[in-house]
Amino acid sequence: MDKEVLYERVQNMIVSSTKKPKYTALSTVKLADIFGVKSEDVEKRLEELIKEGRLNKSTLPEPPNYEIYQLPQ
Repeated sequence: MDKEVLYERVQNMIVSSTKKPKYTALSTVKLADIFGVKSEDVEKRLEELIKEGRLNKSTLPEPPNYEIYQLPQ
């Protein structure tokens, strides 16, 4: 799986979000299905993007407590 293609897809999802501040909740299973790879591969690439500082990951404080992704400020 190409990390840059995944980043572009996630970035577009965040930018097109109507939420303020802009964020998106991702399903690694759905992304894996779209890219035709295993969900573990998607999770690994997302973690790499977080470690590189290209994405931020947090959890919503209220239920359903989704893990959300944002672009760095």
